[in-house]
Amino acid sequence: MNKTRMTPRGAAPRPFVLMNMAMTADGKIATANRVVSSFGSRRDQEHLYELRATADAVMAGARTADLNAVHLGPGALKYRRLRQRRGLAEFNLRIIVSRTGSVNPAARIFQHTFSPILVLTTQRAPARRRARLRALGAEVRVCGAKEINFPAALRWLRRQWGIKRLLCEGGGELADALFRAGLVDELHLTVCPRIFGGRAAPTIADGRGAGALARAARLELHSARRAGDEMFFVYRAPKRRATPRLGRGKP
Repeated sequence: MNKTRMTPRGAAPRPFVLMNMAMTADGKIATANRVVSSFGSRRDQEHLYELRATADAVMAGARTADLNAVHLGPGALKYRRLRQRRGLAEFNLRIIVSRTGSVNPAARIFQHTFSPILVLTTQRAPARRRARLRALGAEVRVCGAKEINFPAALRWLRRQWGIKRLLCEGGGELADALFRAGLVDELHLTVCPRIFGGRAAPTIADGRGAGALARAARLELHSARRAGDEMFFVYRAPKRRATPRLGRGKP
């Protein structure tokens, strides 16, 4: 048995998966037109970088990378030094998830070359799109025919890139897929004092959904604290695997 996780007998180890999301009081992570997607406080932004400083890699869906001008990096020098004190590489790996490879080649993330970019996709992604992403310097990994096989993809990330802690930052469809696959070990959720409304406004877990109460992801509240008008919750999966000690991963 692996000392850092409860791994089923015969199964290859995968990363410990943390998810970090901020939502309004009515459960939205963006407005219906996706124009407003960043609304947390300065403390919430600091919390984001503090979590990134514990992870070997940061993962997001294609639309999150396209629409939010993010680079998924570790942030300011103080966070990079914090990573190094913990025995991690100065810069975390970056992962984009896109079933069809429809990542905008002009996205900000490709303009920052401080660490490798991995794209997880499927056979639905045309060869020309995969080639275009590789030309931008990304490593493209096909992880299924029509849908991404996340258990297999995560085992590959652990085996090939040494990723022990993986931080997911959305969006809703990616989060839903990970919850349905039972791969989320810890959820960090910030509730912000705003109401967006709108049927089409995305939530922290969109996509297919559970479909039945018996198949809903179950979580246990680990901690709750207030900072100003925001609430910071940490939930953990029942009988969660032990959190691995921080260590140096593959740069």
